[in-house]
This record gives sequence, C-alpha cells and structure tokens, in this order.
Amino acid sequence: MSIDQKQVSQIIDAIGGKDNISAATHCVTRLRFALVDEGKVDKAALESNELVKGSFSTNGQFQVVIGQGTVDKVYKELVQQTGVGESSKDDVKKASEKHLNPLQRAIKTLADIFIPILPAIVTAGLLMGINNILTGPGIFFDEKALVDVYPQWKDVASIINLIANTAFVFLPGLIGWSAVNRFGGSPLLGMVLGLMLVHPDLLNAWGYGSAEEIPTWNLFGLEVQKVGYQGQVLPVLLASYVLAKIEVFLKKRIPDAFQLLLVAPITLLLTGLVSFIAIGPITFAIGNVITDVVVGIFNVAPILGGLIYGGLYAPLVITGMHHTFLAVDFQLIGSTGGTFLWPMVALSNIAQGSAALAMMIVLKDEKLKSLSATSAVSAYLGITEPAMFGVNLRFRFAFISAIIGSALAGAFISLQGVKAPSIGVGGLPGFLSIFPENWGSFFIGMAIVLIVPFVLTIVLGKMRKAQ
Repeated sequence: MSIDQKQVSQIIDAIGGKDNISAATHCVTRLRFALVDEGKVDKAALESNELVKGSFSTNGQFQVVIGQGTVDKVYKELVQQTGVGESSKDDVKKASEKHLNPLQRAIKTLADIFIPILPAIVTAGLLMGINNILTGPGIFFDEKALVDVYPQWKDVASIINLIANTAFVFLPGLIGWSAVNRFGGSPLLGMVLGLMLVHPDLLNAWGYGSAEEIPTWNLFGLEVQKVGYQGQVLPVLLASYVLAKIEVFLKKRIPDAFQLLLVAPITLLLTGLVSFIAIGPITFAIGNVITDVVVGIFNVAPILGGLIYGGLYAPLVITGMHHTFLAVDFQLIGSTGGTFLWPMVALSNIAQGSAALAMMIVLKDEKLKSLSATSAVSAYLGITEPAMFGVNLRFRFAFISAIIGSALAGAFISLQGVKAPSIGVGGLPGFLSIFPENWGSFFIGMAIVLIVPFVLTIVLGKMRKAQ
C-alpha cells in the first residue's frame, strides 16, 4: 500500500504543524507524539483523514491510531516531511513526561515496568490454557481429564505446565530486569536481584504460612528471616529502585578503571542486605494487606465489586491507570493462586468489540462502517484501541453501551467467583486462561458482553437518529 503524501501532510497540519512536534515515534498500530501544545490539535480534521482510525491523549503523549503495517510507512513519510528526525521511544517518553503530574508519572512508571514483560506473561497464560484443556476433569469426559483417558499425554502436559509456570516462578527476575532498566541501572543486575529474591536456599513464600519453623540468618545478633518472595511484586519493585540509585551513585564516584571490580559487587551486596533486612519484610506485609483488602471487598460485595471494576476498566484505559492493576493481578496470583480481576478485562475487550460491530449497522458512512467491522474483530482478539478510540468514544452511546455490558458481566462472574491462574490474551480467546471449572460462568459472561452492548448500541443509535 502506497501512502498519499498529501494525507500525511494533513495529519501534520491537524496536530498543529511540524513546529508543534517535540518528538515522534510509533508502535505497532499508532503514531506517538510529544507535542508542544496539545491545544493546537484539530481533532475533527485529524479524524476525517482516511489514514486515521482514531486519536487520544494519554500519559503526556498524543497518539494517532493508524493500523498495523501502514503506520510504519506513515511515520517514515512524516519524518521526511517534518525533518524532526526519527525519535526513539525514550525520546518521546522524556519529552512527554514534562507535562505529567506526580500521579501520572507514577502510573507511567508502572506501565513502563510491566508492559515490556507482558509478552512473557501472556505466553505463559496461553500455555496454561493448553495445560488446563489437557488436565481439566470433565471437559471432554465425565469426571475425567484428557490425560486420564490418554495417559500418553500426561508427560506432554507436565512439560507444558513447567514451561508455562516459569514466568511466574521467576516473576521477580523479570520485574527486576525491567524495573532497574526503567530506573536507570543495569538490567542484568536487576535480573540477578530478582532471581536472588527467589533463590532455592530461601523458604518458598508459598510455604511461609504453613511452615513450622522459619529459618533465619544471624547477622551479629540481628535475626533475619531466610524467606523468598515468589509471586511478590512490591519487594522487587522497591529493591530495584534502591539498586539502580546505588549503582548510579557508585558509578559517578568510582574511577572507570575500578568500576568493573567494585560497582556491581558493592551494589548487589548492599541491595541484598537492605532487601532481606528491611525492604522484603515490610513490602511483603504491605502486599498481603493489599491482597486482603481487594479480596475482602469482592468477598463482601462481589456484585458491587464486579459492577465497578467491570464498568470502570475501559475508562481507566483512557487515562492509562489500568496499568496499575497489573501489579494487583500479579500480587493476587502470587498470594492466592488466581486473579478475579483479569477475567473482567477479557470481557471488557469483547464488550468494546460488540459495540463497534453494532456501529457497523448504525452508521451510514462507508469508511466508518469498514472501520467498525475491522476494529470489532481486533477487539474480539484482545486489541481494543481501534474499536475504543476509533469508533466507540467518537460516538459516546456506543462506549456507554460497552461499559454497561462489561459492568453487568463483571458483576455476574464476580458473584460466581471466576478466576484466572494467569494473565492471558483478552477477548474471545480469554477463556483459555480461566480455570476450567469456571468456564461455564465465564461463557455466560461472554454471552452478556456479546449481546448487551450490541443490542444497546443499536437501540441508542436508532433513538439518536429519531431525535
């Protein structure tokens, strides 16, 4: 597909001209801009462009949805026309951070840490889904799993389960790598730090509550528990921050000739001591309190909790605050063996797709009808940006319909106690990452988000036309 230079020029004009661009980059589907003044953006002109499928602002970045494949060509033409130079994602992040308040910076930091490790987590979720199909009783045979009827598949399922569990067993290693990199330290040291916190010589965190005796170190009279932090998020996050700051501090003060011998050993030693003596025990307790509070809310009022989270998830995506719940999901998985929040995310994706699909019937404009159809398919497969920002938010009644459907489904599956052992692919394939014993309830939830947003969008669309 060739790119019309005039259309790219119109995009540049619509975002305030080349002088309004501080930095620009792109991801798989979107152009990402750090703009001098977002008030200069002409959204009406921008979204009337045939190349544009939607636009939105989040975390100090103005993002223009173009589509997979096409966005690369549009970006190259944009760079050629503006002369801004091909910016890295880090350049855009640094430029956009100037416009963020402290809360937005904190949310963005969490997003920068967790998004890079999501492919490993999602892959683990899909593999767990395959293992669930092989080992779940009652799926294919009454009260028996497929591996019980065909025992030759038992070891295959065992290997799949081992591969799938690896990302969660060594989750602190993944978080340490990403977090230290985000805080300006050496990612390799971050990975070592994370793996150190789950070393086999430590008491496994999952066995901490049932252990008869907690092993300890005696550091000159100070008793320090030899406890690992499997499945924990807060300990490695704070320890990673400390490690990065110590490393940066030492690098500035130790001559280059001695840095290889001194910086890494001193950094790891100091961080390790602080982690086991203070950071680990304190954050472990805080993490357990957070888990107890979240679980307690959903135990006391599951319908209300499901209504609120199921309904608010899509609006949270607009603000970028949904990334903060990744840490809560990981904490729930590590502490309780499953998360009841992520299943609602999968259903929210489907709800956005159903509303977008209904807009294909409501709308008359051929470009928007085509966008509605393709973005609905994308949302059903877990990618909601084209549907949400390209269609549903543009026509608010469609977005509201999706929220209502998602809230109702969230309330239902929360009441039924639906959980996922991992974070997987959202949308229709999401059932693969749900515990097999919860599939029936989850499928009813899927029916709700397939039907309610679709019907409600058509009804509200017709009422709007009648006015």
